[in-house]
Amino acid sequence: MAAAFHIETEPASALLPHIAFLPLTLDAEMVMVDEFPFPSQITTSKPLSLLGHGITDIEIQYLQIKFTAIGVYLEPEVVRHLQQWKGKPGKELAEDDAFFEALINAPVEKFLRVVVIKEIKGSQYGVQVERAVRDRLAAVDKYEEEEEEALEKVLEFFRSKYLKKNSIITYHFPANSGTAEITFTTQGKEESKIKVENANVVEMIKKWYLGGTRGVSATTITSLANARSAELCK
Repeated sequence: MAAAFHIETEPASALLPHIAFLPLTLDAEMVMVDEFPFPSQITTSKPLSLLGHGITDIEIQYLQIKFTAIGVYLEPEVVRHLQQWKGKPGKELAEDDAFFEALINAPVEKFLRVVVIKEIKGSQYGVQVERAVRDRLAAVDKYEEEEEEALEKVLEFFRSKYLKKNSIITYHFPANSGTAEITFTTQGKEESKIKVENANVVEMIKKWYLGGTRGVSATTITSLANARSAELCK
């Protein structure tokens, strides 16, 4: 029998103050993602709904180690751009990278909220982002000097941070834009942010989190697939 791995978590009421650091309007209703509260709706330039969630983790000798909890916020209208998958079950969508390519390319606003479960150095997280994006760019022959410079700025942004438990990283992708804004908030520190303006790098950051079978979080991909399947079947 696999041994249980326990990570201590604070009650939801203790976590709620961290939400106030986000430069957003947050809905009062919360959805628990691995015991971390995520607002069911946020408002950036318009209301966005929590349409998928999950965690990043690994298993070592039957022990599950959890790193982050993830919430994916999209305009509900994204379903209009996915009609060719109408009637498909969630399990099939989760394995269909073309479906997630269409979701990534849909001209709607997207927002990712990542909450740290296991604390790590910001430099470690930055290297994960840099490697994931660089490898995807290199695979399609799009890794040039401009992309290298943009990734170095992202790496430098995280290098000075320490990702304590309950720290929050957000990625905001405006509709019809090749840019992204990354923010970092943690208790006791001012919010910091960086704008990524290289469209190729932005695309691969989206694919790292939302890229179907190659996405960093299988549970998030499954959640998105099941939720979109249910919506498409209406």
